[in-house]
Amino acid sequence: MTPALLRVDLAQAAVRGENVIILDSAGASITLIDQAARRVSGRVPVGKEPHHLMLLPDGQQLIVADAVGGELNFVDPISGAYEGRLPGIEDPYQIGFSPDRKWFVSNCLRLNRVDIYRYHGGHAFELARRVPLARTPSHMAFTADSRTVFISVQDSDTVAALDLASQTVRWQMPIGRATAGVWMTPGDAYLLVALTGEDAVVAVDWRRRRIVKRIVTGRAAHNFRSLADHRHVIVSNRMSNTLSIVDMQALRKVGDIRGLRPGPDDCELSADGRWLWVTFRFAREVGVIDMRTHKLVDVIGVGRSPHGIYFHDRAPFYDNLPYADQQPIAVRSAKA
Repeated sequence: MTPALLRVDLAQAAVRGENVIILDSAGASITLIDQAARRVSGRVPVGKEPHHLMLLPDGQQLIVADAVGGELNFVDPISGAYEGRLPGIEDPYQIGFSPDRKWFVSNCLRLNRVDIYRYHGGHAFELARRVPLARTPSHMAFTADSRTVFISVQDSDTVAALDLASQTVRWQMPIGRATAGVWMTPGDAYLLVALTGEDAVVAVDWRRRRIVKRIVTGRAAHNFRSLADHRHVIVSNRMSNTLSIVDMQALRKVGDIRGLRPGPDDCELSADGRWLWVTFRFAREVGVIDMRTHKLVDVIGVGRSPHGIYFHDRAPFYDNLPYADQQPIAVRSAKA
């Protein structure tokens, strides 16, 4: 079956229910999983190396960033049906919009720079500046006022603060080995930084530029997902094969989720907070965890090196922004 026909078939099949969208970063594809049935409903070929995704501010499409292909792909956020592409966005490994929706930031991991675009809505991205930032800018987090974006610079073991208005580096400070996920706690109180080269998350007082706490989680602490309760955040530990629960007020670990497959990476949480989905980067699988029991209850086979994950009816994602502003937006869909 040709990619075009496959996309049409998937768009038609999506009427059966909402799909979980999984980016198979080493498979150049998206795996779609029927969220209710928890079984694969199809696969969509996308670019060369899709790693991360982000909803457009108007909620009408989901961006799938193709780092190697140098383009943004657009899919329906409910069905996962493919809807188009925007070439000429170089090396978009990790992407994000500022809370005020004025800026679009792309971490160019291979090119050792951060590209900052003015965002004009829809597919209108205007390059403002390319900011050199070596080596391997990886993850990002924004302050609630949209003035600053923090970038983990993985192979430099640092975090950098970039001023969005001037598109310049305000400061860069050493943190620990292989800085990866970054997370703003409620009220922009602290910046949490996961250390994939160690076994911990560090809490940074970013205003004073100092580390205030080291929180041991597990080997290769990597990324974050809010539990949407104004207090707790999940940390994935890729080499310990665990997830840790961190109290963002007390700055301490309060629990672990064990018995997982190899390489837990990105997570997504159902709107009711009951089901936590996680990609297992080293196992070609996705898991579903019952957050009432903290047990892995389902495993679904997907493509190679599953990384990003999204489904539309999800819990609020960002802890430093009002949860009420993060509710799912009604979208037109292949289901309609």
